[in-house]
Amino acid sequence: MTPSGKIDFTTLKPEEFERHLPELFATTEGKVSEDARLQELFFKYPDCLALVRDLETIAETARGLLEPADPSDQVWANIQSKLLEETGSIDLDDDTVEPAKPNGISTH
Repeated sequence: MTPSGKIDFTTLKPEEFERHLPELFATTEGKVSEDARLQELFFKYPDCLALVRDLETIAETARGLLEPADPSDQVWANIQSKLLEETGSIDLDDDTVEPAKPNGISTH
C-alpha cells in the first residue's frame, strides 16, 4: 500500500480511495472527512464523503461504548439507602460501612 503522503488525491478514483481508507483513518489527525487533501475528491465523489462520515460515526460510537461511565447520583443514593437499610449506618468520612449491632444501634 502506498503511504498516504504519496497518494495523488486529485486523480484518485473511489475504488482506489476505499483501498486507502484504513491507512487514512490510522494516520490522519482529526477527522478524515475534514482532511484538506480529500476535499476535491469528496466534491467529485460525494459517496466517498458519505462513506467516511458513516465510518467516523461508527468509530465514535464504538469508542463511546468502551469508555467507562460514572454512575448517576441516583445510583449512589440507591446504594447508600440500601446500605443503610442492611447495616444500619454508613460512615461517609472514610467510605466504610459499619455493621449494625444486634439491637440495630450504631456505634457512631
